[in-house]
Amino acid sequence: MRRRRECKDCKRRFSTVERPVLTHPLIVKKDKRREEFDRQKILSGLRIACARRPVSVKDMEHIADRVEYVIQKRGRAEFHSRAIGDVVVEELRQLDEVAYIRYAIVYLGLDDLEAIRKEIDAIREQRR
Repeated sequence: MRRRRECKDCKRRFSTVERPVLTHPLIVKKDKRREEFDRQKILSGLRIACARRPVSVKDMEHIADRVEYVIQKRGRAEFHSRAIGDVVVEELRQLDEVAYIRYAIVYLGLDDLEAIRKEIDAIREQRR
């Protein structure tokens, strides 16, 4: 929520952005470790994937919001990191194909050119 406020001392006006404080579940990693959900990690990964692409900060924030929404909606105490990655990948696929490929290389473990080529071919096939 965005609010306009005024300093009582200097009378200058400024904006604040407020977010509700919601409890987040623990994220279960591939190696079974558990850690607190961190929105900044999602945004950091998105910034890397979207570098030098026509993707706005607002779009990246929207993806992070979508991940938080999915987590809150399910209401579980623990959430697998794979499910979070699935949401990010799907949102990026719809937003920017190059950013999607960049993110997918790491997330899906596309570790050779043939695997990357197959993913690119799948994107091309979806366009038709």
